[in-house]
Amino acid sequence: MSDLNQDQWFTEVFDSHGSAFALRISEKLLDVQSDYQHLEVYATETYGNLMVLDGCVMLTDRDNFLYHEMIAHPALFTHEDPKRVVIIGGGDCGTLKEVLRHEGVEKVTQIDIDEEVTKAAERFFPSLVESNNDPRAELLFADGVKWVDDAEDESIDVLIIDSTDPVGPAEGLFKTDFLKRCHRILKPGGVLVQQSESPLYHSGSIIRELRSDMQAAGFESVATLPFPQPVYPSGWWSVTLAGKGASVERFREEAATGHEMPLQYYTVEAHRGALALPPFMRAAFA
Repeated sequence: MSDLNQDQWFTEVFDSHGSAFALRISEKLLDVQSDYQHLEVYATETYGNLMVLDGCVMLTDRDNFLYHEMIAHPALFTHEDPKRVVIIGGGDCGTLKEVLRHEGVEKVTQIDIDEEVTKAAERFFPSLVESNNDPRAELLFADGVKWVDDAEDESIDVLIIDSTDPVGPAEGLFKTDFLKRCHRILKPGGVLVQQSESPLYHSGSIIRELRSDMQAAGFESVATLPFPQPVYPSGWWSVTLAGKGASVERFREEAATGHEMPLQYYTVEAHRGALALPPFMRAAFA
């Protein structure tokens, strides 16, 4: 077995679950301390470039499509006719790119507090930012929570919370108070989607609490969709959808089948399968 020397490997250790994930690196490409977080980019031998925030893996060239497609397309195909979309976080712009694949979307506003993340994506992940100049896209570098507070009532169709883990600056994005404010700015029939951590590690804690907080915030329908994500803790991740006067357990299957978007993971079958939770998750949410 190779020695996981820090000069040869980037390793993220998950002490609380006695596990770790490592990638062999060939070079450190960027090391920046922004006003908000420590940002690093590495070249790896088998996963392309790797972005790390505060020591936690954010994305790699090889597998980011899994996360970006699953946080965007289930929500957009669940909404009856999404026109106005807002992304809180998402500074790497991968989610923005996926949202803009939907021709019916008229405007997407992305609000991320840390411009350094977008600058790093522009330098080292060019495929993620290829839609940034789309005339429908608006990129703001500001406090997403304040933006939500200032937004008009019932002005948004789909709200995507593309945040880091629920610690530090992102902790408040998982709480009932913030979710109530999200509910306020969504139109009737609106859909909220939030990244919701590992089904294996967090079903009985973070995910269950998030679902409960969504319901307490006024959302009538909640659904958690798991999907593979090799570079994240446990190799399995999830997003949780919430509907305002709309069911998120159904989606526009005909549209999801008939699109011509060049996707790598999302399909109508993958969406159906993600809605069919395994028994241990159903038990954790009961």
